[in-house]
Amino acid sequence: MEELKKKRILHLEGKTDKEKKKVLYELQEYLRLPEVPDHIECFDNSNFQGSYPVSAMVCFKDGMPSKNDYRHFNVKTVEGINDFATMKEVVYRRYKRLLAEDQPLPKLIIIDGGKGQLSAAMESIKQLELQGRITVVGLAKNEEELFFPGDSESFKLPWDSDSLKLVRRIRDEVHRFGITFHRNKRSKGTFKNELEEINGIGEQTIQQLLKEFKSVKKIKERTEEELAAVIGKSKAALLRNYYDAAPENKKGPG
Repeated sequence: MEELKKKRILHLEGKTDKEKKKVLYELQEYLRLPEVPDHIECFDNSNFQGSYPVSAMVCFKDGMPSKNDYRHFNVKTVEGINDFATMKEVVYRRYKRLLAEDQPLPKLIIIDGGKGQLSAAMESIKQLELQGRITVVGLAKNEEELFFPGDSESFKLPWDSDSLKLVRRIRDEVHRFGITFHRNKRSKGTFKNELEEINGIGEQTIQQLLKEFKSVKKIKERTEEELAAVIGKSKAALLRNYYDAAPENKKGPG
């Protein structure tokens, strides 16, 4: 019941334009934004068992979801799991396109992930010469702390403020959108984790491997001894035998 109550509090549906604007004015004041943040975009990275990275972006206009403006991204230039490089890529792609199409830019960008991902996003913002035109903040994953680029100390919105509730709602929405995209991709067979095909290698082992080595390609390249250090000798032997027996790994005489 408490969770349902919290979720209802997050919603601005049914409120007047004046009430919606009040939340945005409050957020502007707390973050010292040059303009009312009536256009906010938020990015989040997502992956499955440490592999197959995708990113999601949600857009809020006047404090409400603008679902026609939501976007998802298949990561193109990053191999394995690298949240920083992934964030840099998708932020660059998003705003390069808006600039090319002469579309309005958001007043506030929220990078879900904290300082490291915020720095990566700012590399793209600078590359596109957008610094000073958009305010970008990082949102720490669990603490609900906000970071401005270059700041060593975080900033917390008042715990009972409507502006914090709006930020939470935006964060929850980008998580939901990213997870839904991932599930749809998997259900269509777009993602195929070949580790799942190996008898004797279960989900927990797959997670251990991907956490340690970041990608299936890198797992293939490891020796039995290197694999054993992570998942034990018997499973390492299973894994190495599977790949050594694969047609692409068979070598001719000599």
